[in-house]
Amino acid sequence: MSDVPLHQHALLSDCGSAALVTSAGSVDWLCVPRFDSAPVFGRLLDDDAGHFSISPTAPDFTSTWRYRPSGLILDTTWSGPDGELVVTDAMALGARERGHELGRSAPGVLLRRVRCTQGEVSVRVEYVPRPEFGLVHPRLTVSNGTVVADGGMSILVLSTDADLEVSEARATGTFVLPAGEDITFAFEQLDAWSGSVKRWKPRKIRRRLEDVELSWVSWSQLHQRYEGPMRDLVHHSGVVLQGLTYARSGAIVAAPTTSLPEGVGSGRTWDYRYTWVRDASMTMQGLFVAACPDEAGRFFEFLSRAAATQLDRGLHLQIMFGIGGERDLSEREIPHLVGWRNSGPVRVGNDAWSQHQLDVYGALLDAAYSLRLQLTELDEPTRSFLVAAVDTAASRWREDDQGIWEVRGAARPFLHSKLMCWVALVRGILLAELLRPDEDKATGWVRARDEVREAILEQGWNERAGAYTQSFGSEDLDASALLLPIVGFLPASDPRLLSTIDAIEDGLSDERGLIYRYRGDDGFDEPEGTFLLCTFWLAQAFALTGQVDRARQTLERGAGYATVLGLFAEQVHPASGELLGNFPQAFSHLGLVNAAQALADAEQTLSGGQSAAPSAGR
Repeated sequence: MSDVPLHQHALLSDCGSAALVTSAGSVDWLCVPRFDSAPVFGRLLDDDAGHFSISPTAPDFTSTWRYRPSGLILDTTWSGPDGELVVTDAMALGARERGHELGRSAPGVLLRRVRCTQGEVSVRVEYVPRPEFGLVHPRLTVSNGTVVADGGMSILVLSTDADLEVSEARATGTFVLPAGEDITFAFEQLDAWSGSVKRWKPRKIRRRLEDVELSWVSWSQLHQRYEGPMRDLVHHSGVVLQGLTYARSGAIVAAPTTSLPEGVGSGRTWDYRYTWVRDASMTMQGLFVAACPDEAGRFFEFLSRAAATQLDRGLHLQIMFGIGGERDLSEREIPHLVGWRNSGPVRVGNDAWSQHQLDVYGALLDAAYSLRLQLTELDEPTRSFLVAAVDTAASRWREDDQGIWEVRGAARPFLHSKLMCWVALVRGILLAELLRPDEDKATGWVRARDEVREAILEQGWNERAGAYTQSFGSEDLDASALLLPIVGFLPASDPRLLSTIDAIEDGLSDERGLIYRYRGDDGFDEPEGTFLLCTFWLAQAFALTGQVDRARQTLERGAGYATVLGLFAEQVHPASGELLGNFPQAFSHLGLVNAAQALADAEQTLSGGQSAAPSAGR
């Protein structure tokens, strides 16, 4: 059974594919060449699904780890009585790839370097590739500084000078490194019919690791301008969000993993390796792209291309796409994998792709408005796509849907969905010069905006709950109502807004002060954990309503669940405090970024000055 706690994992990314490395030095998750590819190493979900581990042989070594500044290059330092060992891990980027081009030509290669910095250390290597979720046990052969794995649709090549022995579809070895010496590894997956295998020589691996660091630093220098509370964690969250971006298309994945449960044994196991229109739109606003039209333009071009004529044909905008723009994301189970802590089923695909969610229009237009300075010139397909999105919000806002939380049951009149239709209309009106709607269309947008607002004010408020609630006519609280001040629907002094914020804090908090999404029945027997995103929303709502001390306390409480490496999961177990859900989670990092920004602005306002922190999108 795979049971390594989530906080003991580190993320590696080349902005196209991703790996998770454990604190014990094992690559237990690697999907190449794309985030949504089948894993080559999948021990995260089953002990027999493959891994690639490097660690000292002696048991009395302890390890510490850190990312190098401004990037996703991982150093794990092992210390023991015999000496000190440093393992450096990274995903290769394109040679001399810099700034906005980060990841655009990444080769999909995992790089590992093992250095002895003190004494003499015995090292153990286990290389157990298991492509296609462990279905393939390839034939391994050693030849000219490579271990070649042949089986299924791919050839796997491990370049190394380490002396490895092959047996039963695995390669293992033990060797002693004296101080000052190193050994290198480069793993890549090739098409089975691609022809000759080329070895990565040790010198090339060392140089590429140096170049990867320079590439990440060059990206950070262009994007990381925030100054305020939790500066280092905010900057690192920006790096993580970039690491979850598929650079070739501009898509952004919700997380690089599938089927990590929202509660052990809960059945809440979903594949997050796709791009949700809502999540990706909001993430663009947290990437500090104010000076970066390249990323903004690529993102909106990706969405307009992926959606194509959906809206023109009177269809709803699909809520999520594959990272290459794929539409059919039909869900299936992988029955031979038991799942993390026996919490199956393991799923590939996500049936939420066919759901109807009205909030996507507001998220999309909100991102466009936030990035309007970078979108001064829209190509005609993108302009038409955004106009059609506003039109759809205007014509379909009265419809019921599955809502932001993707409830797998009957559609309902969710307040958040209505609110985001209002956002789509308001932002569309403000972008009229860029979108160029005709006069009748623009008049219709204004009329629909006013109708949505009136409906929310009249039907969204529940007197018994003392709050704006989950759906029209419901008494159930929902953390998504915290977006009322965040999107500017109500002024900070509005009594009903303040009452809603207090009701959510009182009614949706666990004993740690973290916030649940909601507490009502959603069709699952086992409960889920608290949502870090919702906790950060509460902090942001406090900041926007001038409650600075409560905002700071809530932000610090949520930020306390970052791992040692500054990574956030989706949820936290209410009893144990353990991290849950797919990892790391883009939405949680985005929530941290936006809440910290709001607190920085509120503190500056309180001191009587202008905001000292560049806006994360507004």
